Amino acid sequence: MRRVLLVLLAAASPLSACKKAAPPPVVKARVVPDSADQVLYGVKFFLTDGGVRRAELAADTAFMYDENTRTELRTVNTTFYKVSGEKDAVLTSKSGSYNVRLGNMEARGNVVVVSTDGRRIETPHLRYDPGRNEIASDSAFVIREPNGRVTEGIGFIGDPDLNNVRVLRSTRSRGSQITIPKS
Repeated sequence: MRRVLLVLLAAASPLSACKKAAPPPVVKARVVPDSADQVLYGVKFFLTDGGVRRAELAADTAFMYDENTRTELRTVNTTFYKVSGEKDAVLTSKSGSYNVRLGNMEARGNVVVVSTDGRRIETPHLRYDPGRNEIASDSAFVIREPNGRVTEGIGFIGDPDLNNVRVLRSTRSRGSQITIPKS
């Protein structure tokens, strides 16, 4: 009897080890300030294309990651410039990212771009590519023009001075009449 019991226990123990283990919990990746390679205050970066300054990015705090190639920014203020060096527009946002290798930036949280002639775009998220001199977003946005015209939509691609903005999906527009050029 004792031998049978030992045989049964020996046979059952490998089966109990075959239970499927629960997978480890997945944690959302976060930017942790104390894990930054460097923390800088009052920073400025020049975003260039072929040696031409396209924008000047300033932030009150910068957290450097990934061997100082990715920068997470707080309280962002970016001034865009034309090829001639004239000021084009100003962007403000709560936070952002700057990729040193690619030279592009993202702005997040109450992003506002105001052109020198008074046009204004508001969105929660925006990307800037200095090589293309292009701002873009796939988020909701509102464009306000000095003549009172307001356009709301989801997603846009345009230049920083808001002269050429392609709306990906318009949800509402009100204000003065516009003329659409014929192709």
